[in-house]
Amino acid sequence: MKKVSYAEFGGPDVLRLIDADKPHAGPGEIRIAVRAAGVNPVDWRIREGQMRPALPASLPSGVGLDAAGVVDEVGEGVTDVAAGDRVFGEGTDTYAEFAVLHAWARMPEGLPFEEAAGYPSVMETALRVLRECGIRPGQTLLVSGASGGVGSAVLQIARDRGITVVGTAGAANLAYLRGLGAHATTYAEGWPERVRAFTSVDAALDLAGAGVVRELVELTGDPAGVVSIADRTAPEMGVRFSNVAGSVPDALKETVRLLEQGRLHIPVEEAYSLAEAAAAHTDSRAGHTRGRRVIVI
Repeated sequence: MKKVSYAEFGGPDVLRLIDADKPHAGPGEIRIAVRAAGVNPVDWRIREGQMRPALPASLPSGVGLDAAGVVDEVGEGVTDVAAGDRVFGEGTDTYAEFAVLHAWARMPEGLPFEEAAGYPSVMETALRVLRECGIRPGQTLLVSGASGGVGSAVLQIARDRGITVVGTAGAANLAYLRGLGAHATTYAEGWPERVRAFTSVDAALDLAGAGVVRELVELTGDPAGVVSIADRTAPEMGVRFSNVAGSVPDALKETVRLLEQGRLHIPVEEAYSLAEAAAAHTDSRAGHTRGRRVIVI
């Protein structure tokens, strides 16, 4: 099978498309024929070596956590799916023609593989940071970097829960945020004053790592109400840096519920082939994403 791999930490140029043996599903796992794999910032952060020692990687290493595809092999003890079922979930080395998943859910009828591959890690992260920041129905949440995958999920989950959201993004993505039900403003100079003009803020999320944690604390009035997934200096200001994943199966269950009720849709901004994985990482790292980027096999 074809698989994206790297033998040393570094830039996107270290990625190689190689021939590899198919992995096998162990107990409690499944193997899928991958149809699409999600491109997440954590993928290139791991490749760059940023995640050591929290996520140590033995080299050479594959790439990717999220995927959607068709069940190809079922491990011991798995009874909820069978070969031929369409599933999406989280596993290892998903930038490949075949991959092993350790958490999965059946795909709702009509959901494209490309879209499904973008949900697992994004929804787990969105649900986690909403829980950690303590936001409640009827309150107002500020989201910095709101147009990417996690931001898109946060906005839609918040809307479903009766939470008002103010989102910041590039000028080209403001209409997109408004379409998801958020008040929107650019992150150009003066953005805190523009946010104050909308409303007072009860909690805030830093999803882009744009050096705005101090302003988020000032707007909320309490560092305990601010959570970052992208700025490792956040704890220096009393802000939680969230990097420990919660329950992926629970996140997938909630994803399916929202999808089936028509309350969730994260668009695929761009799709890449396995051979274009380096370009996918370059574009993901550049930011300004509207929705998701995926690898299509």
